[in-house]
Amino acid sequence: MMLSDEQAFQQVMETYSDYLLRIAYLYVKDWQVAEDIVQDSFLSYYVKFEQFEERASLKTYLVRIVINKCKDYLKSWSYRKQQLTNTFFQTKTDPQKMLQQAERLDIAEAILNLPIPLREVIIYYYYEELSVLEVANLLRISDNTVKTRMRRARQLLKENLSADEWEVLANE
Repeated sequence: MMLSDEQAFQQVMETYSDYLLRIAYLYVKDWQVAEDIVQDSFLSYYVKFEQFEERASLKTYLVRIVINKCKDYLKSWSYRKQQLTNTFFQTKTDPQKMLQQAERLDIAEAILNLPIPLREVIIYYYYEELSVLEVANLLRISDNTVKTRMRRARQLLKENLSADEWEVLANE
């Protein structure tokens, strides 16, 4: 790559690294592993830079790489041996902010405890605010499958959350 390509690659990293890190964390539930996956994803993109055909947006392409690497990690032997944590937020907040986040933590934990196929549609639909069709395209499944998974996820969340927590989630 020439200097201008390296500058373009640096710009891509600066633009998408935080977003991709959040996506990776939602899959693997570990910030350090998520950082490694994002770095590995950028390395894969850098190596295959000329092969990117722009059939989809660059953001979608990078998300697809991260999702595939997360799924590979979740299938790996090292993951099976590792004990996962169920924290959703970084602990770099002051006590007052932690109290404000306490209500959402139970909801976040319930979402993170969903099976991956149900978790990913909920996250993309509600947190990333993608449409059903966009979620279907991103995950390479039909829109009816997305709707079915969302219905199942909502049922599980309703069963696992108290009435007060479910009411907070329903109002958002």
